[in-house]
Amino acid sequence: MTVAAKSEIQIDNAEVRVTEWRLPPGSATGHHTHGMDYVVVPMADGEMTIVAPDGTRSIAQLKAGRSYARKAGVEHDVRNESAAEIVFLEIELKA
Repeated sequence: MTVAAKSEIQIDNAEVRVTEWRLPPGSATGHHTHGMDYVVVPMADGEMTIVAPDGTRSIAQLKAGRSYARKAGVEHDVRNESAAEIVFLEIELKA
C-alpha cells in the first residue's frame, strides 16, 4: 500500500502558493494535474519516480537548491521509491 505524501501550505496569496512537500520512502502524491505554472526547489538531494498518465515511468534526480520550472498542465503522480525522504518546495505562480 502506498502512503500519502505530506504537504503544508506555507504561503497562499494573490500571486503565489508555496507548499512544502515531504515524501517518506514508499509515498506518493497521487495522480494530479498542475493548474498553474510552478517552480520546484529541492531541499535535499534525492530521486523521484514520475509516473505519467499512460503509466510511463521516469526518474528525476534532485539536487538541493537546484530549482526547475514547469508549465501549467503537467499531469503525473510523483512517487518516492528510494530509501530516503524527499523534501521540496513547490511555488505555484498565480499572477
